[in-house]
Amino acid sequence: MTRLFGTDGVRGEANSVITAEFSLALAVAASEVLTEGKRDPRPIALLARDPRASGEFISAAIAAGIASTGVDVLDLGVVPTPAVAHLTATMDVDFGVMVSASHNPMPDNGIKFFDSNGHKLTDEVEDEIEKKISQPRHRPVGADVGRISSEPHVVGSYLDHLVSTAPHRLDGLKIVVDCAHGAASAIGPAALRSAGAEVILLAAEPDGLNINDGVGSTHLGPLQAAVVEHQADAGVAFDGDADRCLAVDENGEIVDGDKILGILAVAFKAQGNLSDNTLVATTMSNLGLLRAMEEAGINVVTTDVGDRYVLAEMVRHGFNLGGEQSGHVLFTDFSTTGDGVLTALQLLGNLAASQGTLSKLGAHVPKMPQVMINVPNVEKAKAYTDSGLLGAVLSAEESLGKTGRILLRPSGTEELVRVMVEAEDLETAQHWAETLAQEVRERLGN
Repeated sequence: MTRLFGTDGVRGEANSVITAEFSLALAVAASEVLTEGKRDPRPIALLARDPRASGEFISAAIAAGIASTGVDVLDLGVVPTPAVAHLTATMDVDFGVMVSASHNPMPDNGIKFFDSNGHKLTDEVEDEIEKKISQPRHRPVGADVGRISSEPHVVGSYLDHLVSTAPHRLDGLKIVVDCAHGAASAIGPAALRSAGAEVILLAAEPDGLNINDGVGSTHLGPLQAAVVEHQADAGVAFDGDADRCLAVDENGEIVDGDKILGILAVAFKAQGNLSDNTLVATTMSNLGLLRAMEEAGINVVTTDVGDRYVLAEMVRHGFNLGGEQSGHVLFTDFSTTGDGVLTALQLLGNLAASQGTLSKLGAHVPKMPQVMINVPNVEKAKAYTDSGLLGAVLSAEESLGKTGRILLRPSGTEELVRVMVEAEDLETAQHWAETLAQEVRERLGN
C-alpha cells in the first residue's frame, strides 16, 4: 500500500487528492495524535497557508477538524512555512500546520505538520496519524470544543528574529528578490530591507493563481535577467512557501544550494562557527561541493534526500549547517527547518562582509556537469527492486568509475522517478542520464 506521507507532508492535486473532506479527516487524526495526553490546559495549534486559492478552503477544513477535537486554532493567515516552524517552537503551542505544495504548480496543494519543537514529524508519528484516520474518534461537546481565532500579528516576532540573524548589515547591496508570488511576498523583502539592502521586487503580487508560475526558485530565468538589467549585486529566489532559496550572482549566473552551502561552510569555519567542522548534505549534492569541502578541510556527512533527514542528522550529532542542492538550507542555531529568507540573509551578509562579488565568493565551489531527468508515469516503488534496472545502473557506474556519479530514486513528492548523472563532461552525463531514463521507462512503465 502506498504511504500517505511523502518526504514533505501530504501533497497532491487540490480538490482531487487534497479535498476538504480528506483535509478535515487528516486534521482530526493529526490533532488527536499530536495532543495525546495534553488536555489541561486546552491544547493550541498554529495554522497557516501559502497564497494559492485552494489553501482557503483546505485551511478552513483543517481548522474545523482541529477545533472539533477540542484544540484551539490560531490562524496566522498567509506566511512562509519556516515562520510556522519558528513560532510553533517559540510559542506555547502544541503543534503547527502549514497548507502548501511548496514549489509545485498552483493546482497542487499539501499539508505539513510540525511538532511542539517546530520539527517536521518522524516517519513513526506520520504512520500513527495515517492509522488514526480510519479509527473511531472522541467528539467533545459544549464548551470543550476548540475555538478558532485569527492571529496574523504574531508573525512580527518571526521577522524580528530573521533580521537578528544577519551576520553583517546589507547596506550598499542592491538585491533583486523573486518571491514566486508566494508566501514570502511581504516578509522576504521586509527582512532584507530591514537588514539594509536596496530591494528590487520580482513576482511579489500573489493573486491565488500565479504562485510559482514561471518564477521563483524553480524558474530562475526572470531573476537572472533582472539582476543583469538592474546591475544588481545579486538576486535571491524563494519558492512558494519560502522554505528554500537559490541565488544569482552579479553576472546572472545561478548559485544553487550546493554552492550556497559551500560558501557558508567556508565562512562558518573561518568564523569558528562550523560545529564539529562538518557540513551535512544529501546524496543529490554535486561532486563539486564534496571536492571543494575536502580541499577546505571540511567534513561532509550525507543523508537521504529531504530536509527533515538532513535536520535529523544535524540534531543527532550537534551539527549546525546542512542542506540540499534544491536550496533547503538548515541553520540549527537559528531555525528548525529550511528557511529561504534566513538563507538569503546569511548568504548576503557574508557577501557584504567580503566586500567582493558573489561570483568571487563562490569560485571555490565548482559544479561538475549534472543531468537530471524526471521520468513520469512509472511504478516508482520498483525503482530499488527491479534487477534489470539495477544491473543497468551498476554497468553505468562501472563505466564512470571515480569520474562521475549516478543517483536513481523515486520522488517523495511526485509520481515519478528521478535519474541524476554527474560526469567530468556534459556529453557523458547526458548520455548516461538518457540511457538510464529509457531503462526506467521500459522496465517500470505502466
